[in-house]
Amino acid sequence: MQRKTGELRVMTFNIQSGARGLEGVANVIRASVPDVVALQEVDVGSTRAGGLDQAAELSRLTGLKYRAHFRTTDLYGGAYGLALLSRFPLEALAQYPLPVPRGAEPRALAHAVVAVDGREVSVYLTHLIRRPFNADARVRQSALVARLLAADARPKLLLGDLNDDPDSRPIRLLRRGMRDVVAATGKAEGTYPMPFLLPTLRIDYVLACDAFTPVASRVLRVGVSDHYPVVADLRLKPEDPSVVAERAAREGAAVGSAP
Repeated sequence: MQRKTGELRVMTFNIQSGARGLEGVANVIRASVPDVVALQEVDVGSTRAGGLDQAAELSRLTGLKYRAHFRTTDLYGGAYGLALLSRFPLEALAQYPLPVPRGAEPRALAHAVVAVDGREVSVYLTHLIRRPFNADARVRQSALVARLLAADARPKLLLGDLNDDPDSRPIRLLRRGMRDVVAATGKAEGTYPMPFLLPTLRIDYVLACDAFTPVASRVLRVGVSDHYPVVADLRLKPEDPSVVAERAAREGAAVGSAP
C-alpha cells in the first residue's frame, strides 16, 4: 500500500503467545497493511510455542521484514516479552526495565527509531503490569514511561497493552504529553472482551505526541487472541522550518570542523 508523505499506519496487538494460532494473527496483521506493529506476549523458543521464534515467523508471514524481540523474562524454556515488526529498518534499539513489586513478572519499555520520509520517529512499546490489582505499580510504571518519553525530542508514539481504562491515573499520566489516538478519531471501543463482567475493557492504546495529526483508528473485533488489535492512521506534521535550519547549521558546522 502506497502512503502519502508523512502518513503512517500503526498497530498494537497482544497476541497471547499465539495460543489461538499464529497464522490467524498473521492474517489479521497482513490484512491491515500496517507500517509498524507493536506486539505483546511474544514467545521465542519456548515449549509453548513449539520452539518457534514467533517474532521471526510473524515477520515472514506478514512480509514486514524488519523485526526486534525484547525479552522481559523466561517462560516455558524460552524468551518471553515484546516485539516490533516494521517495513522500516529498526534503529537504536533499547529496553528500559519498569518498576514491579517483589516477585512480580518483569516489565519493560522498548524503543526503536524508524525513518519516516527521512525524519526520525521514536516508537515505544510496553505492556504494563496486569489488572485487576497492581494499580499503584502501574502508576509508577507510567510515571517512568512518561519521563523517558519527555526526554526524547523526536516525534514519538507509545503503543501497547497498558492494562488500565482511559480515565485511570496511569493513563492520565501518559496523556499529559501524548494524545489518545482512538479517542481523538472516533468510537473508543473496548479491546479486551469480558463477557461475564463487562462487554469489553479498553486497555490497548496508540498514543501520539503533538508532532502527529490523528487521522483514523479502529479496533478489530477478531477472535485470534484474547485481545482485539488496534489500528491507527496518523500524519506526521511538517517540521518547523526554524528547527530544520538549526539542524542544517549544526551539521554544516560539524562538517566544516572535520579534519
